[in-house]
Amino acid sequence: MINRRRPTHPGEVLRKDVIKPLGLTVTDAAKCLGVTRKTLSALINCKASMSPEMAVRIAKATKTSPESWLYMQAKIDLWFAQQKPIEVEEFGKVVAA
Repeated sequence: MINRRRPTHPGEVLRKDVIKPLGLTVTDAAKCLGVTRKTLSALINCKASMSPEMAVRIAKATKTSPESWLYMQAKIDLWFAQQKPIEVEEFGKVVAA
């Protein structure tokens, strides 16, 4: 079954649930994370994926787990992959032939 609703990008969660409520600028947040403003901007504007390193940085800054940030990215990556029509044969059919 294909999930019809697109999962929320982790960058959007970071922007809406962390950066905005704390009143941080992108520059301030980037400085706290030890990344460039450009890098953080791409992430929070959903133009870049959450990397494992960024997940660790954000987890440390927010006292959350890096796995939770990577899980959000995995969900959206999988959703996009499922939107494409992919033709495959089942392994059992190949062996039986």
